[in-house]
Amino acid sequence: MTRTSPESRRSRPHHERRRAYLAAAAVFAIGMAGTTLPTPLYGLYRQELGFSELMVTVVFASYAVGVILTLLLVGNYSDEAGRRPVLLYALVLAAASAVCFLLEGGLPALFAGRVLSGFSAGLLSGAGTATVLELAPPEHRSRAGLAATAANMGGLGCGPLLAGLLAEYAPLPLSLPFLAHLALVGIACVIVLLLPETVRGARLKARPRPLGLYVPSQVRGVFAPSSLAAFAGFSLLGLFTAVAPSFVSHTLGIGNLAVSGLVVFSVFLSSTIGQSLTSRVAAGTALPLGCLVLVAGLLLVGASLWAKALPLMVAGAVCGGLGQGLAFRAALTAVGEAAPPAHRAATISSFFVVAYTGISLPVVGVGALTMWLGLQRAGLTFTACVTLLVAATALHLVRHPAAKRGH
Repeated sequence: MTRTSPESRRSRPHHERRRAYLAAAAVFAIGMAGTTLPTPLYGLYRQELGFSELMVTVVFASYAVGVILTLLLVGNYSDEAGRRPVLLYALVLAAASAVCFLLEGGLPALFAGRVLSGFSAGLLSGAGTATVLELAPPEHRSRAGLAATAANMGGLGCGPLLAGLLAEYAPLPLSLPFLAHLALVGIACVIVLLLPETVRGARLKARPRPLGLYVPSQVRGVFAPSSLAAFAGFSLLGLFTAVAPSFVSHTLGIGNLAVSGLVVFSVFLSSTIGQSLTSRVAAGTALPLGCLVLVAGLLLVGASLWAKALPLMVAGAVCGGLGQGLAFRAALTAVGEAAPPAHRAATISSFFVVAYTGISLPVVGVGALTMWLGLQRAGLTFTACVTLLVAATALHLVRHPAAKRGH
């Protein structure tokens, strides 16, 4: 394995380092796209296998469980073994997940595919973010932060869009999306093999040393409010990735899978745009401001369910995504910059543990409520609860700014 010291990385030509961090961001995006690929397909699986809306959310949550377990057990592994090997492990797991879905072996295969996808995302969240940040030239560190978070959210958004388009307008709706992703994963593996290693003295045979939720003492003042904002924003993302297609088809009466994929894509695209705006706003302002915009988005989502109006749902996705992106990038950048290099991946992984708890637990609650209240009322209950959570988070951030507490 090629090992590159900080000194040799600084000696690399500027254009090579710029290409390297952008290539790493592309790998990150491809890996994350696979994690949301099944989103617009759950309706087809429900028809084929006959399971309930609650089971849809449980299948989705199994992915989040895989993410959280990976972050807790090996979230810091790339700090020792190196970024490149961990990225390759993540891509292999992504490929294995796609194979599970291609086998179409019923619920067991769906669960296996989602858990493997969660393992892949867990490895990518820490190692992918750290790789993009470390490959960037110092003067592009801010852009690299945007590239990392945009790759994360952009990849998550492209998965449903790709699957929805292929499932609606191409043959083999339950196979072609995963075959396409397998081809992209192969390209990503080649890119990783060409990237330089950024961990000095990386040990390929290093044994994982689980740290659980590890946050260095000097980061905790920044970590607490930042992770609260991430939890709140990811709750909205969980709603769209797990049950928005059901809202679109059952509550709004639109059966086009491409439309479902586009609605989900819109929230992640807006998140990416929101992230691009963060550099123009101070971190201490971006976090509470993002939460307030997120509240407006949640109110629009609730209104769309009440009025059964697709334009309101899209408006809610756009507004909520902007708020989530604005807060998320500010939070991740603050945590990443505050973390010491030797523990950066571990700290970022802990940050994502909190975020992915937000993307999973509330959504399972929606699935359970659907059994008693129906999909529309369950969605309204969810948006009301998360709106209160986000508003409380914004109030906390105004009273205890993350930027000030980080000094």
